[in-house]
Amino acid sequence: MDEIRTLTWDELDESFDLSCFAFQYELSPEERAHRKSLFRPGTIWGYFVDGKLAAKMTVHPLKTYINGLTYDMGGVAGVATWPEYRRKGMVAKLLRTGLKAMKEEGRTISMLHPFSVPFYRKYGWELCIEYKTYEIETAKLPFPSHEEGRVERADGDWRLLNGIYDVYARQYNGMLVRDELWWRETVFKQKKGMAAVYFGDAGVPRGYVLYSVKNRVMEIGEMAFLDEGARRGLWKFISNHDSMVDKVTLKAPSDDRLPYLLPDPRIRQETYPYFMARIVDVQGFVERYPFVAGHAAAEWSVYVEDGCAEWNDAVFRVAVDREGKAKVSSGAAGEKHDLSCDIRTLTALMVGYARPSFLHACGLLKGDRSVVELLERLIPARQTYLTDYF
Repeated sequence: MDEIRTLTWDELDESFDLSCFAFQYELSPEERAHRKSLFRPGTIWGYFVDGKLAAKMTVHPLKTYINGLTYDMGGVAGVATWPEYRRKGMVAKLLRTGLKAMKEEGRTISMLHPFSVPFYRKYGWELCIEYKTYEIETAKLPFPSHEEGRVERADGDWRLLNGIYDVYARQYNGMLVRDELWWRETVFKQKKGMAAVYFGDAGVPRGYVLYSVKNRVMEIGEMAFLDEGARRGLWKFISNHDSMVDKVTLKAPSDDRLPYLLPDPRIRQETYPYFMARIVDVQGFVERYPFVAGHAAAEWSVYVEDGCAEWNDAVFRVAVDREGKAKVSSGAAGEKHDLSCDIRTLTALMVGYARPSFLHACGLLKGDRSVVELLERLIPARQTYLTDYF
């Protein structure tokens, strides 16, 4: 007998066993006990065959920023199947069940880190976040002449760091809303090392770096700055490690222009496709969405194709007022509409990963060119980015 349901506390060891096997790591008894202490009922979904756990996935109840507003988000992670049960469609059924549960919980968007982009595209997720990686030799580090402000180490001071992070995160689409538990159990454990905070000339914290130094490599696990002074101050701090490191590595948003600011921009850099996203509930997502204000009231319609969430497979009529607020109604798929696309394309469009004109030129967003131009004016241009992993 097959059954899909959430796991209980007593079944967590079965989930740990599957994760350890699938992702090839080990958990000590103490680590298992600690993970059990953090367990939130209703977050781990399992596919059971005759009472045995065959496949599973976790849906973390998270929040993400989209155009400065918070959205309830389902963070999909830990998707795994025992080999003897693979290629039987169990993960597909788990994902469909999870989407329905997310909608019922009011989570209008989902995000995940894919083991395979093509695999999750089949279920409506689309690549929406990428980042740059830099490797800078010590001789090419910037040494900005910066006399204002100061840098202090602030290891473990999550409140101080979060005050900076929250302002920084709102500038991007896809960044997570963090709380104390996330800082302590995720950020500080994934990005081990030290923290340094830049204070401006008025003594106000304006930026930070999380970093480690090992084997003559300085690894910047995370960097956030709120103004140019903070950026310069942090880079001066980083460059002051030149006597003890041969190179510095870090990640940055895909639109970052650091090489232009270096004395020698010929450094090793790479763009890495990182996270995927998926709109779970089109109507709920768009009604919360802050379109660009100041334009005349406008209306448009789009047919969205979604083979995994039937409530999204419909024609949506969107009316946007001068304040940028939308009202949405839906109709049958066969109704007349201005535009059409699948749920993946709509997600990339709405989170800002791809502009309407680009998607239209590629044939992914089909329909009236004048409506595409309208969306170019109404949809804010904002970079996607994510400094977390789950």
